[in-house]
Amino acid sequence: MRWIGRILGGLVFIVIAAVVIGVIWLRTSLPETEGRLALQGLSGEVTVIRDENDVPHIKARSIEDAVFALGFLHAQDRLWQMEFQRRVGSGRLSEFAGKSTLSIDRFIRTIGVYGHAERAYEKLDDQTRRRLDAYVAGVNAYIASHDGAWPLEFVLTGITPTPWKPADSMVWLKMMAWDLAKNWRDELLRARMLAAGITPEQISDLWPDYDADGNVALPEIAGLGTDLDALTKIYAATPFATLLDQGAAPPIDGIGSNNWVLSGAHTATGKPMLANDPHLGLAAPSLWYLAHLSAPGLEVIGATLPGLPSVMLGRTNTFAWGFTNTGPDTQDFVIEQLTAPGADTYETPDGPLAFTTRSETIQIKGAEPESFTVRESRNGPIVTDVVNGGGELTDRRHVLAFRWVALTDDDPTLRAAFAANTATDFPSFREGLRDFYWPQQNIVFADTGGRIAYLAPARVPIRASGDGFLPSRGWTGEGDWTGWIPYDELPQLTDPEDGRIVTANQRITPEGYPYFISREWTAPYRADRIDQMLDETDKHDTESFRAIMGDTVSLMARQFMPLMMAGIRDASPEHPAAAEALDILKRWDGDMAADQTAPLIFSAWYDALLPRIAADELGDDLFGDYRGHRTEFLRVALTRDPVWCDDRRTTETESCAVQIARALDDAMALLIRTQGEDISTWTWGKAHPAVSENRVLSAVPVLKDVLAISHPIGGDPFTVNAQRWAADAPEGPQMFRSTHGPGYRAIYDLADPQRSMFIQSTGQSGNPLSAGYDAFASRWTETRFVPMITDWSRIDAAAGTKRLTLAPATAPAN
Repeated sequence: MRWIGRILGGLVFIVIAAVVIGVIWLRTSLPETEGRLALQGLSGEVTVIRDENDVPHIKARSIEDAVFALGFLHAQDRLWQMEFQRRVGSGRLSEFAGKSTLSIDRFIRTIGVYGHAERAYEKLDDQTRRRLDAYVAGVNAYIASHDGAWPLEFVLTGITPTPWKPADSMVWLKMMAWDLAKNWRDELLRARMLAAGITPEQISDLWPDYDADGNVALPEIAGLGTDLDALTKIYAATPFATLLDQGAAPPIDGIGSNNWVLSGAHTATGKPMLANDPHLGLAAPSLWYLAHLSAPGLEVIGATLPGLPSVMLGRTNTFAWGFTNTGPDTQDFVIEQLTAPGADTYETPDGPLAFTTRSETIQIKGAEPESFTVRESRNGPIVTDVVNGGGELTDRRHVLAFRWVALTDDDPTLRAAFAANTATDFPSFREGLRDFYWPQQNIVFADTGGRIAYLAPARVPIRASGDGFLPSRGWTGEGDWTGWIPYDELPQLTDPEDGRIVTANQRITPEGYPYFISREWTAPYRADRIDQMLDETDKHDTESFRAIMGDTVSLMARQFMPLMMAGIRDASPEHPAAAEALDILKRWDGDMAADQTAPLIFSAWYDALLPRIAADELGDDLFGDYRGHRTEFLRVALTRDPVWCDDRRTTETESCAVQIARALDDAMALLIRTQGEDISTWTWGKAHPAVSENRVLSAVPVLKDVLAISHPIGGDPFTVNAQRWAADAPEGPQMFRSTHGPGYRAIYDLADPQRSMFIQSTGQSGNPLSAGYDAFASRWTETRFVPMITDWSRIDAAAGTKRLTLAPATAPAN
């Protein structure tokens, strides 16, 4: 039988050899970072120095050559990420993913975002178009000159990179706005609830507003005219549930970001300091790519977005800026009434109009192409055409149009991004942001001269009536957009008397503000905690700012713990482990620290409470779409409207105390199943790691866990160090894992901008074979940073750097 052993041994050798050869071949996908490359599209030589942290410092003789180099570097390090992003924006995922992504492609093709991006490029001013063209040329110079394997994702999907187009960049700007403006889902869900018999009063409870002081306020929803009953009948004929499934994944509840800025009166240096940490989905690679661009008229460093040609968040040598999402309501659904059942015309306040139409064809891997016709009304594309190829609602008299501020051919937002990079002072910075159309951001600013400021630029619609809370009737014009809030009347602030500006997605409009921006602000837990910590130190420095960024004290937990413990006093939990859990919680101060047990018990208990309170009224389907952390609603239910606590599915009348106790029983049963019976071994960090997964390779079982970047971490959705999990995540040991957090962090010191620091959540490279794939991850987890240097004498003299020269193709090259 020795011959069997020899054959098996030979086969093992062949497999090992094949793996080694494959890895060696795949390593040719790694970029050249040293030497000299001759490239088409440059007008002069560009020097690229990668420092010891793999941050590229680009020195060019023109802005166009600098952004060319940025495009080249983005393609070197993040080409698959860019490929995936443009396919999302153009509705072309099914070309490699097959029917699994067909519904997403249908929806994106129906709203037509890529066509708008193509036409917006043609309308750019000459300077912006020239700079974007240079960036595109840089991306394509890498694609044309690369001699080796493409990154693993291309190999597994069978895709060969094709030339980058300007619209591929323009569409990503619009898709970023899409990710940050998802109020459309809740608008559909509210209409679906009304159709299912949920009362207007209940919907006011489910989506309470809050005032400037953080007090819950119940809104009125009957602002769409007098005939809400007639609208509800139309809602009942609308396939809202299917529409909700057609779009992208639902937003994580509590999505947000932080920024704050202090004047020199509150800092140790006497000059302003600014901090920023935008919170978006965690992924490998990170959404962000750190870079420094230097050319005549340009000296900027910060966070770039692969696919876009500018620094989006960062600093120059004289000022810094940071973003958080404002969250305006810039998406509306409009019910169009046909002139007759099945007609190709619809009613308007000025008489009938014909739909405009366009044809779309989706290529599908492993299946025949799908072609369909998209209709558009004056209010936007007819999204009910997405559902099973049919357009009319079940009453055959109505269709549903989607209106979104970014569905336009007029989009100078990229010009505003360049203006922020090249501004010389606050007036020029502010003036440049007039062209920032979307997504609306809370922008804080500080400069070396001592000024601090706040702006919220964007196109925010003014409506004829109502506020977009529910789909409106197109034939009456009641929800028509009649204009935009004037730029000079959007919220803004310069050098406030208290020397402080803090934004964390909370309400930013003062009482009496004359325009409507949103009614779905984020509860002010993070903003209040930042203010608390700013108050605790007289003179701040980078270390105190770093402590604030890494803070894991949850004011939400501190607010809800007394409510939940009060319930336990009036009703006893039955689970045998509940007493030990309560003893742990009684000693807890609300710090969601990774090494503690109490945060895990509290989080499981809190998450178990919402199903106990709302699932009976909503039913399984509606509750599944509503489920989340929903702190404002639970405050209403537990403190103001306890009728929600009674379970309508039983004959007894349950109090809130009973439901709180039963929720603890549910939580302890869950934790015993997923964490084990020994409570002393439970920690929040083990159940709640920050996980960044590759968007394609995570679907490959062998590679999923190997390539995921995972570290235990503290925090919750409401801490300054915000770490969000999905409340409906599948049951398991890491069901509280964070997939949403501060993917970029920066602290800017305006006394000496060279002392500024930044970090992103994974590493500079998107290639798993690169040492830069996860080089930042442990530092990011610990709220540590890398230097943010623009001083060329220090860059040139630093150890551990790699120097690459990019030269025009006509110049000699090695």
